[in-house]
Amino acid sequence: QAQLVESGGDLVQSGGSLRLSCTASGISFSFYKLSWYRQAPGKERELVASLSADRKTDYLDSVKGRFTISRDNGKKAVYLQMNSLKPEGTAVYYCNAGLEARAIWGPGTQVTVSS
Repeated sequence: QAQLVESGGDLVQSGGSLRLSCTASGISFSFYKLSWYRQAPGKERELVASLSADRKTDYLDSVKGRFTISRDNGKKAVYLQMNSLKPEGTAVYYCNAGLEARAIWGPGTQVTVSS
């Protein structure tokens, strides 16, 4: 059974850092495009960062230079290093794995940035 589980969400002060992790099971991990999304209260879910199987990255403009997505295929894990966090970064962060028409989601992890 395909499954993603996120961890690392926490309460952090503005300007602080967090590293989110997402581990996968039940999929051929190295073939998947991996992404981090977030959803703030009352807002739509948005794509924060993505990393293709051939390691091409894409970032939301507002996080460029502050967030870094990476993957470890051996550990079936994807990470999101978040630096210089801002209060507008408060959201539930979701891990996503996509391959052709298949999309797998994790349950999310809460990140709260206090001002």
